[in-house]
Amino acid sequence: MLDGAVSLRGLCKSFGERAVVDNISLDIRAGEFFSLLGPSGCGKTTTLRMIGGFERPDSGQILIDDRDVTFDEPEVRPLNTVFQNYALFPHLNVFDNVAFGLKFEKKGSVSTKPEKERVMQALELVSLAAFSERRVPQLSGGEQQRVALARALVLEPSVLLLDEPLGALDAQLRARLQVELASLQRQIGITFIYVTHDQHEAFTMSDRIGVMRDGKLIQVGSPREIYEMPTTIDVAKFVGAANLLPGKIISSGVAEIAGVKFAAPPHAPLGDGMVMIRPERIHVGTGSQQAIIERVTFAGSSLRIGLNVGGVKLIAEIPNDEHSRDLVEGSTTNIDVLPDAVRVLPLN
Repeated sequence: MLDGAVSLRGLCKSFGERAVVDNISLDIRAGEFFSLLGPSGCGKTTTLRMIGGFERPDSGQILIDDRDVTFDEPEVRPLNTVFQNYALFPHLNVFDNVAFGLKFEKKGSVSTKPEKERVMQALELVSLAAFSERRVPQLSGGEQQRVALARALVLEPSVLLLDEPLGALDAQLRARLQVELASLQRQIGITFIYVTHDQHEAFTMSDRIGVMRDGKLIQVGSPREIYEMPTTIDVAKFVGAANLLPGKIISSGVAEIAGVKFAAPPHAPLGDGMVMIRPERIHVGTGSQQAIIERVTFAGSSLRIGLNVGGVKLIAEIPNDEHSRDLVEGSTTNIDVLPDAVRVLPLN
């Protein structure tokens, strides 16, 4: 394995009688941006804390580059952590906050660079070299987040753990820093393991995502795989908006919902299931299937259209452009649902 590969083997952790992390096995590639995504209480932060050495697992193994670190103390693991609250020292300037991390350098470090050079290189990575003399109270929330990141990077870890580091920022700043953080990870090439409950954040930054629920890892894949090919109803519900309706595959390439037929992928297995159609995959104003427009909701750059297709209620999402302005509540339109937009999920 390359430096920064992380493997979890049957990892379990309970608090009292509650299983918080339930038999998780996972391989994270060296140099990968991997996100653990799930709702509050699903076990993602506890998993991250076990990787970092801040919690001891009840059973299972944690390996970094094939070395078993399951019961190693945090300071001897080749990683560092950025927390949501940043934990910066307000009485120190930016340079000294970043340099403070070098006092706790991991054993075995082979860096021969002078302290000042290492600190300034870390600040340059996060575009704060010109802010080295400023004190923490003089910084914005986004700048403070970058200082915390620089303090972690100055130690040159092979793995960086990030526990919802953008959670305290406003939406506009979060969106900008998501792009910057992903770009930084690709620039420096170290493994990022990122915890978030925000699906957009995970999709924007990650090479792969692990979706967690009730302590279990229920699906791992690329952002596109997770969104377009969820393997369970829980993943489909949590990730993005979806039309989810009981239905079945009645023959090759044909799905049926409450008696209404839709084209489906030819390889879908016959039988009952939950039919998933993403709203943006429904084409409105074209196609051969008739629908009544029951509601039009303005959502800025898009419109959400409530449709009645022979008694089957669907939500479509379409661009807010000149073609959409003719769609009027109570009128009839044609729709088209392409076969690859339909996915049938198992009921259990």
